[in-house]
Order: sequence, then structure tokens, then C-alpha cells
Amino acid sequence: MTSLMISADSHVTEPPNTYVDNIDPAFRDRAPKMIDHEKLGDVFVIDGMSKPISMATAAAAGKRPEEIRSYGAKFEELHLGGWDPDARMADQVRDGVAAEIIYPTLGMILCNHTDFDYKHACFEAYNRWIAEYCSAHPERLLGLGQTAVRTPEDGIADLHTIKALGLRGVMLPGEPGVEDYDSPIYDEFWETAIELQLPLSFHILTMRAEKTRGPKMAGFLSIVRGCQDVMAMLVMGGVFERHPNLSIVCAEADAGWVPHFMYRMDHAYKRHRYWLPPGQELSKLPSEYFAENVFVTFQDDWTAFKHADDMNWHHLLWANDFPHSDSTWPWSQEMLAEHTASLSTEQKDAILADNVTALYHIDTAPLV
Repeated sequence: MTSLMISADSHVTEPPNTYVDNIDPAFRDRAPKMIDHEKLGDVFVIDGMSKPISMATAAAAGKRPEEIRSYGAKFEELHLGGWDPDARMADQVRDGVAAEIIYPTLGMILCNHTDFDYKHACFEAYNRWIAEYCSAHPERLLGLGQTAVRTPEDGIADLHTIKALGLRGVMLPGEPGVEDYDSPIYDEFWETAIELQLPLSFHILTMRAEKTRGPKMAGFLSIVRGCQDVMAMLVMGGVFERHPNLSIVCAEADAGWVPHFMYRMDHAYKRHRYWLPPGQELSKLPSEYFAENVFVTFQDDWTAFKHADDMNWHHLLWANDFPHSDSTWPWSQEMLAEHTASLSTEQKDAILADNVTALYHIDTAPLV
């Protein structure tokens, strides 16, 4: 692979002091903290959540399947680049990646916390930490902030704060604090994101999922559905009708499903469009809104490359998901040489770098 490669979805592994050191003092005693559990290894304990959170799979990139475990890892055993920005540079070079859009790890789980004030305090702390982390190499580490969206007005204030910190976009929780995202009460929130040029993301695991049937591994098929539900809501709920310049990223939910999903939305609209509430009519087919407003990130989903011509490939964003267990690091180069073999040079360059560069206004001059 000789093309410039930028990962549109990579992660940090929040160090033990992320929240304790940066949170509002009123919440410090309740801040997420890492403990050495006798049986589970080093885990984060979150006030108000029953299960401790291990970073074992969150930093299992490069491991063989038989080496991946859910618990038992020690923090010092995890990828150093997960919290050390200087070490991260070597990780990028090893995978042939020139820059990364950086998402949280524990922050994804915190999106599901039911106490919105607590969640807001945690996200403020994380935003301070990730801004400092990325400041070490700002041209190559492009961080996203978090907002709890307690109310539309609160979310707007968070957008301005995140922009002031120099972060490149915002990851939203699957559910806001008031009504739902398709409500017109969020119209000013969407317009503020457009004005500030902050792409908004919905990532897997940031919305409460229904119980998965079958063994634990079956959950890998269900985790994309929450993102799909949000995309359908934004399309059918008229959000993109009212805000045609809004950019939404559907992160780590794969992309090969997109052509069928667009067909299914169009089928529903053509047959049942009169189910829409009065005044919520759409002027275009649902697939057109998806193609124009939704970006999707994926790692090793070969079907996304295979069916690139069946969707808007200018909105396909490749990612390596480092350092998570689903990551293609450190063999992304070899995998992409195979998966992109049938693409034109224009398509390959777009999916591996140009699309994410345009979305996040990335200056590639320092990366070449």
C-alpha cells in the first residue's frame, strides 16, 4: 500500500487518573477510578454501574485470538500508545497510518450511564484529558470530545467548549437527556454543530442494547443495530430534511449493510410513508438523505469495499480501531492490499484518506 492512510476511528485506553485528576471537584469522590481486582485484574469502577470495566479487550490489538481475554489484564501490560502520545507515533508508523481520529474507550460505556449530571462531569474531565493528549502531536492525533446532551441548550454549550479545546468532532451518547434526537427541539444543536464545523458521531456501544440471544459471541452481530436505529431515526424523523448540511458519522458499525439498509428505508417510505406524523414529510427518498449526510467507518469489512459502487463511497471511512481487539493493527497494510485490489485509485485514496480529510478539515501537508 502506497496511499496515504488515515484511521477514521481509533481509540485511547484512558489511564487510571483520567477522571480523578480532571473532574469537577464536586464529583471527585465518585469519579471513575481503576482498582486492582483480585480476580479480574485492573478494572475501572464506575459509580452507579454494577459491573467493573476491564481494558483487556480494549487494548488487545495484534494479539492472536487465543490470547484475547475479557479480564485479567494489568494496566502496565496494555499498549503504551493508548495513553502515551509519543509512544503512539511508533504505533502509527508500524501500521502505515499517518494520523488518527481518536475516540474514547471507557467513555463509550459511560454514554449508557443513567445519571446525566454525572455523565456530564465525566465527559468534561475526559475532554480536558484528550485535548492534552492530542496536543503532543496535533497534526497526527485528532481527538473527539464528548457531550452528555443533558438538554439541547447544554449540548450547545458543550459544542462550543469542545471547539475551544481544539478537538475535531463530538461523540454523542445514543440517547439524549430530553426527548429524542429527531425532535425539533434539537434543531439549534444541529445548526451549531454545522456552524462550528464539528462532525457528530454515534459509535457502537454508546446506546443501551436489548438482550442478545445465544452465546456471548452473538453480541458481535447485535452491536451494530443501535447505530442503525439512530441513522433510521435521523433520516425518517426529518433531521436531514431540516438540516441538509449536517454530517453524522456512524462509527464502527461496519458498512457492507448500507446498500440494503438504504433499500429497506426506501421500501418502507414508498409503502408506508403516510405513517409519518403530519408535517414530517420528506422531500427525497430516505436513501438520498443517508447517502448525502451519513458517513460510515469500518475496519476489515471486505463487503464495504466490494459494494462501494452501491453506496456513496465518498462517505466511506476506513479505520484500524487501534488498540481494540477488533483492530486490524499491525497488519492493516497487508489486509488493505487485498481488500482494495478491485477499487480504482480514486476510490482507494478516497476511502483510506481523502474522505476523512475532507470531513474533518485535516491538513495533510505535515503528513506526507
